[in-house]
Parts: sequence; C-alpha cells; structure tokens
Amino acid sequence: MAAFFFYFFSALSILAALFVVLNREAVNSAMCMIVSFVGVAALFVLLEAYFLAVLQVLVYAGAVMVLFLFIIMLLDTRERNRPRLGGFNLFAGVVSLILLAAGAAWLAHQFPLSVAPQAAPLMPPDDNPLAYATSAKAFGYGLFTRYMLPFQVTGFLLLIAMVGVIVLSKRPAAPPANEPQR
Repeated sequence: MAAFFFYFFSALSILAALFVVLNREAVNSAMCMIVSFVGVAALFVLLEAYFLAVLQVLVYAGAVMVLFLFIIMLLDTRERNRPRLGGFNLFAGVVSLILLAAGAAWLAHQFPLSVAPQAAPLMPPDDNPLAYATSAKAFGYGLFTRYMLPFQVTGFLLLIAMVGVIVLSKRPAAPPANEPQR
C-alpha cells in the first residue's frame, strides 16, 4: 500500500510541476505549485520525515506561495507581455532538453540501480552523528554548521528576488501636469 501512495504522490508532484511550467495563467501556475509542494510533503510523510513534511507545508506551501501570489497580483500579466515560442526560445528549450537527457543518462551510467537494496544500519556511523537525526535540534545544528554557506546563499538569492520584484512592480511616475509631455 505504501508503494501505491509513493507512486501516486510522485506522479501528482511531477504532473503539478509540469502544469506550473505549461500553464498560461500565473495564478493557476501558483495553485499547481501548491499542489506540487503538498505532494512533496506527502512523500516526506511516507519517508517518516515528519519534521520536513511540516516545514514543507508551512514554509513553502504557506509563506512562499503567499509571497508568490502577492507578486503575481503586483505584476502586470496581460497577454501583451508574454513571450512567443519561437526563434531563440525554442532553441533554448531544445538545448535544455538535450542537456537534461544527457545529464540523466550520465547519472544512470554512473550510479546504476542495484537489484537488491542494502539495509541501512540501525546506528549512524561515528564520523557523521547527524546521519539519522530527526529532531529539530539536529537539523538546526547541521544547518548552522555544515550547511551554513548554502543557507546564506539561499537567503541572498531570496533577497535578490525580492528586490527584483520591487523593481519590476514599480510603475513609472506620471509627469507633473505643468510640464510638457515628450
């Protein structure tokens, strides 16, 4: 039964992610992204990573999606601003698909699937005591010691995205009434 739920939530997450990319309406894409995030949270529950599942729902499906919806409401998403598929966009899409297929083939060649999965040891190895930790304290310790640089880079990228949204949503000021228009 667990395998059925795994495949169901995996397919749900992947299909919702595809609809995020392929949907023409920004609000519908955001709603599909919420479905994808909830599907990933369900996969965390199946993996018995309840802390990560709750964080996925609270942080991504909650706070980040509210931020995205506000951004969508601030930006002008009319039909005239949409790029047409053709020329360079089509070429970039084809090149991206070829690179994705080549990367997947390389990964499949480098890390072939084993026929019989090996059982994980009951105790974590001595060199990595955080290997099987599931408490918030262990996640925090790992986040602020070993993964401090990726954490800071992620925060910086979110800051850049926020500044970009503010710049994009700012409309040009109308000229004063007493000045001649150009």
